[in-house]
Amino acid sequence: MSVLLNLRQAIAQKVSNKNDEDIRDMIVNSVDGDEMALPGLGVLFEMIWKQSDEATQNQFIHTIQQQLEST
Repeated sequence: MSVLLNLRQAIAQKVSNKNDEDIRDMIVNSVDGDEMALPGLGVLFEMIWKQSDEATQNQFIHTIQQQLEST
C-alpha cells in the first residue's frame, strides 16, 4: 500500500508547480502513449473525482460508458 501512496505523492509533486499548458501537454502526451503513463493519469483522475460533485461524477460515468460501447 505504501508504494501506491508514494506513487500518488510523486505524481502530485511532479505536477504541483506546472502551469495549465504544461499539465495539458503532459495529459495529451500520455493519452494513447506509453502505458507507463496510465498510473499518472489515474492519479490525476482521482484528484478530479474527489473534487467533483455527484452530477459531474455521473457525467464522467456516462462518458466512460459511451466510450466503452463505441469500442
